Amino acid sequence: MRITVTVKPGSKKGPLVEAADDGSLTVYLLQRAVDGAANDGLVALLAKHFSVSKSKVTIESGFTSRIKRVSINK
Repeated sequence: MRITVTVKPGSKKGPLVEAADDGSLTVYLLQRAVDGAANDGLVALLAKHFSVSKSKVTIESGFTSRIKRVSINK
């Protein structure tokens, strides 16, 4: 499954996953976007949200962007 994720790093709301009507997600993370910490936090949070292991979650594009394309294999 491929989804579009908008990431909000350094948010005080986080960790939180909100789903939109179009199937995209907005993810609020506590981690800052420094040295890949936000990407690592995103993978961990999505793995927990979809009840899969972290190895099943892959960021396909948008490593340095707030809008990312993520693949989740079940």
